[in-house]
Amino acid sequence: MTTGHGAGDAARLRPEWVLLALLTAGFFWGLGFPLMKMVSADFSAVALASLRGVLGGSTLMLWFLLMRQGILPRSRQETLDWLVLGALNGWIPNVLTAFATQSLPGGQAAMIQACGPLITALMASRMFSDERLTPWRLAGILIGFAGVGLLIGPRLAGSGGTPAAALAMLGVACCYASGNVYVRRLPVADPRRLALGQQVISGIAATLIALALVGPSGYAPLTQHAAPVLALGILCTAVPIVIFMYILRAAGPTKAALTGYIMPVWAVTLSALLLGEAIGLREAMAGIIILAGVAIVTRSRTREDKPG
Repeated sequence: MTTGHGAGDAARLRPEWVLLALLTAGFFWGLGFPLMKMVSADFSAVALASLRGVLGGSTLMLWFLLMRQGILPRSRQETLDWLVLGALNGWIPNVLTAFATQSLPGGQAAMIQACGPLITALMASRMFSDERLTPWRLAGILIGFAGVGLLIGPRLAGSGGTPAAALAMLGVACCYASGNVYVRRLPVADPRRLALGQQVISGIAATLIALALVGPSGYAPLTQHAAPVLALGILCTAVPIVIFMYILRAAGPTKAALTGYIMPVWAVTLSALLLGEAIGLREAMAGIIILAGVAIVTRSRTREDKPG
């Protein structure tokens, strides 16, 4: 993790507040899956990603203006950070998720995305000397990917999903993992500004793509789905990204990665409650295997990072 103010915050942050923040961010991100499933049949993937980014970015801009803080980048480096994070954590995964949930049940999509921390561990082991790939971490990665393989196997198409949708969710996991590694490499930064820039760039890029591909008519279904789309953009985008950035900067990437397997639990539960989705034995077993692999990676990292 970066040094300076972020390290000091990590030392002062109480564990119960970290847990509450993780549960809250996981809840709102998990809620996004059934909400997207509700509207994805009527929206193109890129139009839905555009609306999500614009609403998320507009919400954060309004928050900054109410606090009388600037909403423009303060330096070339911050502009670059906003562009990179807007792509890796914004419009690219939003488009892929919207596409995937057109055919993939929300709970299964969330479970596939849960392999993100495993991908992060693989990437970090090649980039950071203190993130070496120990036998425990390797075991966790292999176990987690075995669960993903079980989840997106040949029978997945028979339960409503497609191989392309499953691959799209793997792409989402890779994007978020890359974004986490990028944030870790940053010097001290304001988590709120990282969240703001990410969502503003995400909304602008996705909107330009949507207008080029589907035109203004792609937004016509908004009149029928205003409530779930507003909830998706505000509650499931703007709110959790601010919380997550605070966790990532103040508590470190190890604890922040826990959202990767808290979120699917909420997604499965909320998809069952709101959409009546059923999770079969194979899906349940795959989810348990994925979460077990993530837990092994996370716990091994925690032990190795302890002093002494």
